[in-house]
Amino acid sequence: MDERLAHRAGRLVMRAVRRRCRALLARTRRLPQGLSLRWKIAALLAAGCALVAVTIGLLIHQSRAAQIASTARESATAQLIRVRQLYELTGQVDHGDTEAALDHPDLPAPLRKSAHDGKRSTFLDLDGPHPAVWAARPVGDRVLSVRQPLDAMVDELQELDGQLVAWGAVVVGLAALGGAGLASRLSRELRTAAATARRISRGELDARIGQSAPVGRQDEVAELACAVDTMAASLQRRLEAEQRFTADVAHELRTPLTGLHTAAELLPPSRPTELVRDRVSALRTLTEDLLEVARLDANAEEPHLEVLPLDRTVEGILQRCGLAVELAPPGLALATDPARADTLVRTDARRLERIVANLIANARRHGAEPVEVTVAGTSVSVRDHGPGFPERLLKDGPQRFVTGAKERGQGTGLGLTIALGQAQVIGAQVALRNAEDGGAMAVVSLPGG
Repeated sequence: MDERLAHRAGRLVMRAVRRRCRALLARTRRLPQGLSLRWKIAALLAAGCALVAVTIGLLIHQSRAAQIASTARESATAQLIRVRQLYELTGQVDHGDTEAALDHPDLPAPLRKSAHDGKRSTFLDLDGPHPAVWAARPVGDRVLSVRQPLDAMVDELQELDGQLVAWGAVVVGLAALGGAGLASRLSRELRTAAATARRISRGELDARIGQSAPVGRQDEVAELACAVDTMAASLQRRLEAEQRFTADVAHELRTPLTGLHTAAELLPPSRPTELVRDRVSALRTLTEDLLEVARLDANAEEPHLEVLPLDRTVEGILQRCGLAVELAPPGLALATDPARADTLVRTDARRLERIVANLIANARRHGAEPVEVTVAGTSVSVRDHGPGFPERLLKDGPQRFVTGAKERGQGTGLGLTIALGQAQVIGAQVALRNAEDGGAMAVVSLPGG
């Protein structure tokens, strides 16, 4: 009976351990996704330490409970032997502190049955309101038994459990704080790497993470930082080489193109002469656009900002572009918000003219009439009524020398690139989208005066 009870207690303890383990793992999996890596690592360390603490606590509890049970059984058996010897000598049972008795009415049924079978056995009762250990054996046709209370031992076991819980909580708290401290460095380095990568994606090609560990003692995060820095340096060299090549080619083309333009002007009037002049003009425009793109890539543009009334500035831009403001479709229409007719913006007039003119030229080349220019607040919108921007352009932005679908016409693909680059120089933003009722729309948002 004692062996079966011990095995049963062991199975109960292991089941409790498994339940605690599953609960801890479930809590770990349910960690909020918005937590930082530092707190996730701290939570995992705390969960692991809690699991170890629970396991050790249960093992200590089981060991102490088994020790108490073994000591109580041995004491009850020894007392039963003394009571039996006294009974055989005197024919009386000394009740005393051991609660010895013949045919005790509260004798547990399993113990009574074992005694009737001629066996001496013990019974441990720790679940009742008054924990005790029983020992019994047959004496003739009767059952001699002793009972020893275990209240003090059970109180001692409960006190031990309380101390285990308290120290386990302290260990888990220290593990969480230690994990947070150890993970803080890792978190800082990863955040630095992420911030540097975002700076590089915004065009700051000279951004670097920097060496984060001594040479020869680098961990995985330091290796990642070195790899990102190496990639950024290689990317910077390639882009700068491409920019220099573009600028050099465009610059070298200016001299022969100037001579070619002069020679074309000296040709006698004729249809071939018009074609030559047209192509030379297009080539000169392309060369100037390439030079402008090269300057934008090199961040060599310096804006001259001033406070200007937006509506009158845009009206002047349209007039200088050879576009009459009062024309209605299929010409070009300018609509202003009367409530904000005197809205002031801080901008560079020449660069704003370049942006608006490029957007209008793009709308006329690839869209359909009428092209509408609208001033509302600090924003200028240019809209056509054609097929709209391609989805690829809206998703990835304008690409150089890519003009979209063939049915949208011909061009170099530099107009939108220059417009967005000049907008960045003056601190404006250009949003490209398709109107709900059809047509492409570009909205230039300027900083207020």
